Amino acid sequence: MKKIIFTEKAPAPIGPYNQAIAHGNTLYVSGQIAIDASSGQLINESIEAETEMVMKNLGYILEAAGTSFENVLKCSVFVSDMNDYARINQVYGTFFNENTAPCRALVEVANLPKFVNVEISCIAHVDS
Repeated sequence: MKKIIFTEKAPAPIGPYNQAIAHGNTLYVSGQIAIDASSGQLINESIEAETEMVMKNLGYILEAAGTSFENVLKCSVFVSDMNDYARINQVYGTFFNENTAPCRALVEVANLPKFVNVEISCIAHVDS
């Protein structure tokens, strides 16, 4: 049985999807962009600030599901410009222990929702 995960700390879905779904011991988190849920503002003054907000939104959802970045198994990172790779990676890396970091795919795409520069989704382990 699937369990819908929702927190007001992260942006509400803007379409027919949920922030996350837990099924058994696996959590599937929808792609997050850099919207500050408390203000509704898009954070995009720099790629670092944008990535930081995306990761915080993922963290809020992981927390709502009773898990953490330590239990993330895989991340999918979508970027609008591969030239931002190193700067995104620098911020992204602060959320994980390098020795236990999750698997990851990072791909450049033509466009992202609200024309942001980075969107990240993840799959994590949760205790039932």
